[in-house]
Amino acid sequence: MSLSRLHGIDPGRIGLFAGPLNAQPAGIQRDFVREMERLGYGTLWYGESLAQEAFGRGSIYLAATERLVVASGIASIWARDPAAMANGGRTLADAWPGRFILGIGVSHAPTVKLRGHDYERPYSAMREYLEAMSSAPWRGPDAEMPPIVLAALGPKMVALSGERAAGAYPYFSTTEHIREVRSILGPEPFLAADMPVVLAEDLAAARAIGNRHLVFYLGSANYRNNLLRIGWSESDLESPGSDAFFEAMVAWGDLDRIGRRVGERFEAGADQVVLNIVAADASRAPLDELRRLAPLNDKGR
Repeated sequence: MSLSRLHGIDPGRIGLFAGPLNAQPAGIQRDFVREMERLGYGTLWYGESLAQEAFGRGSIYLAATERLVVASGIASIWARDPAAMANGGRTLADAWPGRFILGIGVSHAPTVKLRGHDYERPYSAMREYLEAMSSAPWRGPDAEMPPIVLAALGPKMVALSGERAAGAYPYFSTTEHIREVRSILGPEPFLAADMPVVLAEDLAAARAIGNRHLVFYLGSANYRNNLLRIGWSESDLESPGSDAFFEAMVAWGDLDRIGRRVGERFEAGADQVVLNIVAADASRAPLDELRRLAPLNDKGR
């Protein structure tokens, strides 16, 4: 993995998405990320929504740990102006050197509308936003901008992430899509690949758990349109998705089977695979699953 685009940050080969922590109190979140660090995971990626704020949440995770890399995945460009985004990122990078990656994205039309904005020209909006970030005034200590990674699905946004940022973090993506993303990026930019994971003994049990994840994201026009673009049919994407789509999207089974699926993402060009744990009980932090999946950290080195 080339670390030049990440300003020397080593994110590790295996990361984790913090979705299951969204509804947990801050104390439980701190305990979880400390255990994650102890088990050897490289990076915690966390999202932003109307109910979650990116920089406040990132500071909770960074303050609770000593070595863990923390990445916003993804901070919305509609939640703050370019100067606020740039300087929020600089603040965390200054406070925790070498541990913060600033992931940003254009979010989704319904959420953007609820924030009072119009979701128009997302590619142009991102290009203009990055340009404004690069010239944002800064009154703090001498601190460089953290590496920026873009939420990218379509070819134009992927190309922009290689041209103007450190790399890309495609979410709700298949191995074939990761291969396409790498071909557009070229060999140097960083590529983190999301992978939903369900620990289950058979397909029926896996679908009983994992369908919840697919139903939610198939309702998003951005993800759905990208899947249609790369060749999935409307019938495959009829909620909760066909068995073939489930198999392509979700790594399920025991540790060995999931490890093979993770390996496919690396073979397709990912620098890091971000495990997106989908647990049977969505009301709790998935500590058991976190520990059961921990051996993948050793295999990924």
